[in-house]
Amino acid sequence: MTDTPRRPDERKSPRLRELATLPVFFKLAGRRVVLAGGSEGIAWKAELISAAGAQVDVFAPHPSGVLVALAADVANVTIHPRTWEASDLPGAALAIGDAGDEPEALAFRGAAKAAGVPVNVVDAPAFCDFQFGSIVERSPVVVAISTDGAAPVFGQELRTRIETLMPDGMRHWARAAKLWRPAVQALKLGFRERRAFWETFTKLAFANLERQPTDADRADLLAGLSFDRAPDKKLGSVALVGAGPGDPELLTLKAVRVLQSADVVLFDDLVSPQTVNLARREATRITVGKRGYKPSCTQEEITSMLLSLAREGKRVVRLKGGDPMIFGRANEELSELRAAGIAVEVVPGVTSASAAAASVGQSLTERDVARRLQFITAHARDGKLPTDLDWRALADPRATTVVYMGLGTFPLLAARLMAEGLPGSTPAVMVERATWADEKQTRSTLADLSASIASERPRGPAVILIGEAFARST
Repeated sequence: MTDTPRRPDERKSPRLRELATLPVFFKLAGRRVVLAGGSEGIAWKAELISAAGAQVDVFAPHPSGVLVALAADVANVTIHPRTWEASDLPGAALAIGDAGDEPEALAFRGAAKAAGVPVNVVDAPAFCDFQFGSIVERSPVVVAISTDGAAPVFGQELRTRIETLMPDGMRHWARAAKLWRPAVQALKLGFRERRAFWETFTKLAFANLERQPTDADRADLLAGLSFDRAPDKKLGSVALVGAGPGDPELLTLKAVRVLQSADVVLFDDLVSPQTVNLARREATRITVGKRGYKPSCTQEEITSMLLSLAREGKRVVRLKGGDPMIFGRANEELSELRAAGIAVEVVPGVTSASAAAASVGQSLTERDVARRLQFITAHARDGKLPTDLDWRALADPRATTVVYMGLGTFPLLAARLMAEGLPGSTPAVMVERATWADEKQTRSTLADLSASIASERPRGPAVILIGEAFARST
């Protein structure tokens, strides 16, 4: 018998790579689990297993105080003040032992295997049928992480990162899905209609993880199953999200969650690629960079795009460098969106001033040196130095001034400040691409920084910090 030849365009299904362990979730509600030992490690496992609804029988002649306290608080944990016996194991769903030495571990494993019970011996992988991993609990959503014992700290860090993407409110939407499923099944929908319902449910949930689902949400979702309305009749929403100065680890947890719920991401040139990549894989990414003296999208084009996408029912994220409410023209976008009846929210970000000060290692406000902190832009609509700045306030030697978008106009700004009485010896620090891998700092004075800018030709973006608070940095 010969093999049937494959067509040239035919592809074999990809195979899974080798798994160190098989992830399996045990249903333990109402079942019995045996634990042997009285250590704090056994107490933690008893708490975990009891939370899954099991009846936990702990055999420990000398239980720890933590274990005794747990049994006093939790009804389904029972301590038997004696050592385990082989007759304790038959009928158990799992067996977990904290053996004092290898012979005891061998005996416990042998008794469990004879009873047909999966076994785990604490800190003895060679004697284990299964392992406990790190857990992210948003029940009924549960995420388990295993490194097969190779790097527990790595697993803990991974758990921390997953925690940031899963706010506690996720449990409420997951529970709602479980409660609402019978009503959806009762409608006898076809596969595509059911799939469409749960896709809509998931999109709504991830856009509203900070609140609990309501009866109105359920009614709207079920009403939408009629599919009488065109999908673009329902307005979407827009979030103005601060991307921070560049380092993606400086994003707020909320910013990451909003990115993960986006259908479309509009991002500035100042936003790092690593930050944009935190958006969910399916999201459309559109660059709308606005850079001084270079070809750019106009503000009107960006606002028009936001309106158009939201009217199509999209969840749109406008990703702005730094904080969207600091020299980001957010008010123009907010007013147009609100006038069109489109839901809009703002997620703050770390502004470049804070990031630059952190990199320099000097506070923006030092006692007895800086009484006031002021942010200015040195770039007006026409690209020139603004003429309506409060020069008296800017020349105050007791103030710290942060200059945004000032590379092209700084010589004029510095000259005017010195003419208004601010000493040319006042410390001035320019920080280019704060928090990026290629960040550069130039520490100088008000009088000399203009020459440095002219000779070095910074690539930007950059902020300039002026004031006696930076005397130690120059």
